[in-house]
Amino acid sequence: MTSIESTPGHPGVPGPLDYADSPLSQALRQPFLLGLFLSTQTGGFSQSTYPRTLRWDFDYNLQLTRAAERHGFDFVFSLQQWLPKGGFGGKIHYRENFLDPFITSVALSAATSRIITISTINILYGNSHPLYLARFAATADHISNGRFGLNIVTGYDAKEPLMFGMQRPDHDQRYKQASEYSQVMEWLWEGTDNLTWQGQYYQLEGAYVSPRPKFGRPIMVSASASQAGFEYAAKHSDVVFTSSPAGADFGKAIQALPEHVGKIRAAYAAQGRSPKVIIFPLIICKPTREEAFAYRDAIVQAADVESIKAYTARHSAGDAHGWKQHIPADRVLGGHIQIIGDPLDVADALQQLRDAGLDGVQIGFYDYAPELEFFAEHVLPLLEQRGLRIGGSS
Repeated sequence: MTSIESTPGHPGVPGPLDYADSPLSQALRQPFLLGLFLSTQTGGFSQSTYPRTLRWDFDYNLQLTRAAERHGFDFVFSLQQWLPKGGFGGKIHYRENFLDPFITSVALSAATSRIITISTINILYGNSHPLYLARFAATADHISNGRFGLNIVTGYDAKEPLMFGMQRPDHDQRYKQASEYSQVMEWLWEGTDNLTWQGQYYQLEGAYVSPRPKFGRPIMVSASASQAGFEYAAKHSDVVFTSSPAGADFGKAIQALPEHVGKIRAAYAAQGRSPKVIIFPLIICKPTREEAFAYRDAIVQAADVESIKAYTARHSAGDAHGWKQHIPADRVLGGHIQIIGDPLDVADALQQLRDAGLDGVQIGFYDYAPELEFFAEHVLPLLEQRGLRIGGSS
């Protein structure tokens, strides 16, 4: 039986990037990663009443995922949030319905053949234990043939923990606990022997998980915008999902992002590692620039003001380090940043993100199904011409 002392510095286990044939390594053959942020919740990411065909149900998201796979996207991503009855309210009852991202991601992986599915999960809620999640994730890894990822978050919101009968721990303390949680999972996935561990937050005696993941461990992702988050990611994550430190306006964001991404890379360099950094743009793309801005204006004019007020109040009570420069008006369209224009404008913006140090994007749309098809038909060829994408499946 292996007994590991409660001291830092235990070497990490091999991960998907250590295997050339892993789905993540295969995806990274693309010069610029392309993902889709799924609409697994009412209203997606846009708080407007302007008409659209968007849905939150599983069949709709399966349709989107299969379309993304067909168009050569590398991954799909799903959100986690805990809300009371009515969600954020307003006319659209924003985010009242919310598919569980873990179950959804596993189901989507079983219904696809190549695309990576990433689930957001808050590991500190509900007395979650790393032994349980290590087995769940290893099972998901086998179902998906190594195409499953965990986006680890710690919960910035002040109200969510109350649903679980707990108080929100301090921001940096949450990341210390998350680091121990992830380290324990990594040891379990390594599986060289039974694990006995007496840590600050978790205790295990003779614990074991089998079967082990196919490529060392599942893909590990973290959503980080703070130094504590970057340091956690540098120890445990293959991919960092970050936000704009300058708000959703693209012009301001593109000026601030190089320094922001540099901080992430510096944290990884201190661990002898290199990250893949992605961001979430909400894209409004039409045949002409004038049509795109007219569409944007129509969406904004139909803002669901009451749900935006509720969202803003809840977010303001949180302690997230990301989104600080975002304003309530940004919520009408949504996204960490917003890209608006014709196909050439969109391709230019994505090129600028690559030049600013980003390794990829996970895209959102206002009306997902038709706008994804338009993007694939009109923007993807431009990205291929620029060398940002290699045609066909990655």
